[in-house]
Amino acid sequence: MKLKKLSLVAALVCTLAASISADEVLPKRTLQGNMDEVYNTLPSSANNIGEAFTNGMFYGRLRTNIFRYDWEAPNNATNADNKAFGLGGSLIYKTAPLSGLSATAGFYYSSSPFDSLREENADIGFVKSGKDTFSRYDVSTGGDWYMAVLAQAYLQYDISKTSFKFGRQFFESALTASNDTKMIPNAFEGLSFESKEIPKTTLKGAYLTAQKLRDHTSFHDVLTFKDSSGNSWNNNDDSGVHKGLSYANFRAAGEDPEHELIIAAINNKSIENLEFDATYTTVPNVVSSVIGEVNYKVNLGDGFSLTPGFRYMRQIDDGGGVIGGASLSGNLARDKHPTTLLGYKDRYSLDGSAWMARLVLTKGALKVLAGYSDVADEADLVAPWRGFPTGGYTRAMAQTNWIANTKSTMGEVTYDFGKAQILKGFKAMGRYVIQNFDESKQAAGAQADMSVIHIDLVQQLTPQLDARVRFASVDADNRTSGTDKDSYKEYRFELNYLF
Repeated sequence: MKLKKLSLVAALVCTLAASISADEVLPKRTLQGNMDEVYNTLPSSANNIGEAFTNGMFYGRLRTNIFRYDWEAPNNATNADNKAFGLGGSLIYKTAPLSGLSATAGFYYSSSPFDSLREENADIGFVKSGKDTFSRYDVSTGGDWYMAVLAQAYLQYDISKTSFKFGRQFFESALTASNDTKMIPNAFEGLSFESKEIPKTTLKGAYLTAQKLRDHTSFHDVLTFKDSSGNSWNNNDDSGVHKGLSYANFRAAGEDPEHELIIAAINNKSIENLEFDATYTTVPNVVSSVIGEVNYKVNLGDGFSLTPGFRYMRQIDDGGGVIGGASLSGNLARDKHPTTLLGYKDRYSLDGSAWMARLVLTKGALKVLAGYSDVADEADLVAPWRGFPTGGYTRAMAQTNWIANTKSTMGEVTYDFGKAQILKGFKAMGRYVIQNFDESKQAAGAQADMSVIHIDLVQQLTPQLDARVRFASVDADNRTSGTDKDSYKEYRFELNYLF
């Protein structure tokens, strides 16, 4: 009897161990380092409409985010220490593909239920990074400290190696991203496609008619700042938005405040170790950009590789300059009356450019990056779609370093302790960035010169549960006015559970 019991226990232990091992090898979903979800298991094909639903799959996510923002010199006028807390998650359902046709729906929820972990209603304008745990518009207009939104709702058709999507969706490109590091991702409405018909080549494109930022509960224009009533927390109020491209300014210029975002992109790996990317992005009759990027991997031996990378961005004014002006702050827009050009060479032009370069050294668990970016002394770069012009080269957490005549240098080290078999599931990243802004543009909204320390610590507690701590310290010079408006420390903590 004892032998039978021991055999039964051994069998159960082996079964559990095998189950855990299988989960570790291929869980239903996993999180990337930027907290985007990767689907490892998708619904199997259906033979009829009934199976399209019965073979469908649900994907759940519970998450919480805590934020603390401490200014070096809070003045309670333009900045004040602030905190935020978000609790929520998402439930996504994917039907099984039937003759290539399938559908996805994703419901997302975020709540800030505890008064002690959030700011007063009157102080929500001071909240920085934590603002994405709630909607400032909903709090200010209805006192609602929760967000509930159907952020994904699209039909998908797959044929051969090409996929089409129509509806509410995420679209990743050089200047657009779901940027899923808070509670609810950035999403778009429209039509997109991705094709891999050409060997070693990926073609992507999108026609997007609306956007929902992470702290919004409704979809809105992809570019216009403020709505018809002048509310700055409706329409596009991203931290990188061009405030001169406002509803009132478009109307005053006789232009339509409703816009589309059109994207075409190519990725090619035909040449061994060489990766080439090109992206065209346009808001018709306002502004366009072309981005080209090349990365070439050199194997150094003994497990080391060195990858030089180069990116160039050219921004073309298609009519937005005479409406919004050269500065993202909007201080040179048609509705303003500056007595000087505020440090810019051409008030009514959005023509601009930037170049950046990097070296990435890797070996096993180690990755070391050195990057540099130089934004031309022309117009600021327009990119309020959560893809960052300097991302992967010099951008640090919460920084907008694509203002005209800004030069940035970054060093970054990432180490995967789990991959090195030192501490299972643990990763660490540290970066140091020096950002040199143009002092003459401070009146137009540019920051003071600064250095940024940014640290990320990620621990995978189980195959489904991840914890992350993020810390940033910004040490800035005084503004030309003699005050410190830019130095602060920021603390973030995040838990994610996938099921």
